[in-house]
Formats: sequence, structure tokens, C-alpha cells
Amino acid sequence: MKRLLLFFFLASANLLFSQKVSVIKITDLEKRISNTSDTTYIVNFWATWCGPCVKELPDFDSISKAYGSEKVKVLLVSMDFKEDLDSKVMPFCKKKQLHSEVFVLDELNGNYFIPRISDKWTGAIPATLILNNAKHHREFYEKKLNYLFLEEEIKKIKGS
Repeated sequence: MKRLLLFFFLASANLLFSQKVSVIKITDLEKRISNTSDTTYIVNFWATWCGPCVKELPDFDSISKAYGSEKVKVLLVSMDFKEDLDSKVMPFCKKKQLHSEVFVLDELNGNYFIPRISDKWTGAIPATLILNNAKHHREFYEKKLNYLFLEEEIKKIKGS
């Protein structure tokens, strides 16, 4: 009986934290974040193999939860290869219990997609784009960020 209960507990926990990860092109991401609504997008570029990226992910996920009822969207864009979706990215998201939207960027030519995000981006990760089109706010950071920094950015955008 205990084994049966443990099985059902683990199965329900597994369903609770099942994360859908979509594969997207840069044009899909641009469409998603180019609307003129008063939504603030926090787009974090990361990878499962990047230590600083992995360390900052909980802060992005916490922001997503804290501002879930407001016009703030956290998009986690993995730079892992799309071939690693099932073997690396999905298990990673499940293990970390990520609740934010997660995507794998299906682009190989950095000279094509990097300048479309920011002319300040060298291609290094972690990297984050924070924008609100209605308020003409667009900032790019090529460094590790934390919850307090992200919260201050959101407050700054709300105040403008």
C-alpha cells in the first residue's frame, strides 16, 4: 500500500511540473515580443551547460511567479541544440521545476540572430533582453542577473 501511495505521489508530482518546451526560430521570438501591448517581456538566453545561467534561472522563475497576474512575461530561451530537447532540455526543466515559458532557439548562425536581439550582444550567455514596446523601453544585459535587479527593472518600467 505504501508503495502504491508513493507511486501516485510521484506520478502526480511529475504531472504538476511537466514543462512544455517549444522549438522556435528567431522570427517567432520577434513576433512574440514585438506587440504594442503594455506587456514587459524579460527574455533570458541561457543553456543547460552554462553555470552562471543555471544559477540565475530560479530568480527568473520567481519573477515569473511573483508577477504572473500582471503584464510581465518571462521567456527562457535555451541556446542548447534542438537535437538536445528531449535528452537535455526537457529533463533539466523538469528537474528544476521551471514554471516560466521555455523555448529552444533553433538558429545556428549567430551573425544572423544575435544582432536581431541587440547590437550590444557579443553572443555570450547569460544574456537578457528586457522590453516594453508601449513604453519604448528596451534594455539588454550580457551578464548574470538576480531577482532584485529584475524587480527594480520592472518597477522602473512601470514608473515610466
